[in-house]
Amino acid sequence: MTNNKMVCDLETGICGEAGDETFETIDLNQPQKKVTLYYVTDPICSHCWALEPVLRKFEEQYGQYFELHTVMGGLLESWDGFADVANGIGSPSDVAGHWREVGEYSRMPIDGSLWHDNPVHSSFIPSRVYKIVQQQDEQLARTFLRRAREAVFAFNENIADELVLINIVNQLGLDGEAIVKEAELTKGHELLDQDFAQARSLGVRGFPTIIMVNEENKGVKIVGSRPLEYYVKGLEQILGTTEPLQAQTPASLKKLLEKEGLLFSKEIEVLYDLEQNQVSSFIGAGISSDDYELSEILGEAYIVKK
Repeated sequence: MTNNKMVCDLETGICGEAGDETFETIDLNQPQKKVTLYYVTDPICSHCWALEPVLRKFEEQYGQYFELHTVMGGLLESWDGFADVANGIGSPSDVAGHWREVGEYSRMPIDGSLWHDNPVHSSFIPSRVYKIVQQQDEQLARTFLRRAREAVFAFNENIADELVLINIVNQLGLDGEAIVKEAELTKGHELLDQDFAQARSLGVRGFPTIIMVNEENKGVKIVGSRPLEYYVKGLEQILGTTEPLQAQTPASLKKLLEKEGLLFSKEIEVLYDLEQNQVSSFIGAGISSDDYELSEILGEAYIVKK
């Protein structure tokens, strides 16, 4: 703690800065989580991938105020009869350019070339796997969703493919083959249908959609990938506070990498308020070179835990 005032005031009895009040009641307890946050998404939603850096920062700084629930929304059941006329998408190959545009704009790397030669034929398949993993462990389900997105967006893998999904689940320390098979049984379909019903009840039509609901069942809905300020403002509004929310200090980069396993430059920049050209030195100062590997994909740097 740095104290710029060396004067000790005889009247107030304070050495250093005097506050406005000499006697006040304070509460050092963490605020109770009074808000439920619904994150309605889909494994192949490109704007959800673009939102990852901001959503992580929002959780890191303000997660003490809310409890997050991820809800699968169902973006693509199959290509049979599918057409997104407004965005000029009528076949898998039409998605590639859209994805690349989102990747270039957000700087969350997206390859997209799989849409030409090995397209995802349904996002419901990885969504059902997510639901089965969630039955076992909520945190592992979130990790699965992250790994699936890394696979399909950055590393151009078809996450509707059984072998790709088995490999991702195996890396979580679970039985990938058993879980992927279970996801295709009645239970997997029922669990995903429950998410779809919840998304409909929340009035969700597009992804990502974040809905924050307080104890009085009043809510705020934010549609699309938005800057951090939108979510902070929404949280303040739903909490009914006139005071600024207390932002917590994010975990150190070392701890975050231990938890996440892989981080892209853009995510580090957003979380720690850095410019792109500051990231390399920031990584070097925060993590031993023995603990990570630095790589690049589609012009974007990323680090992987060794």
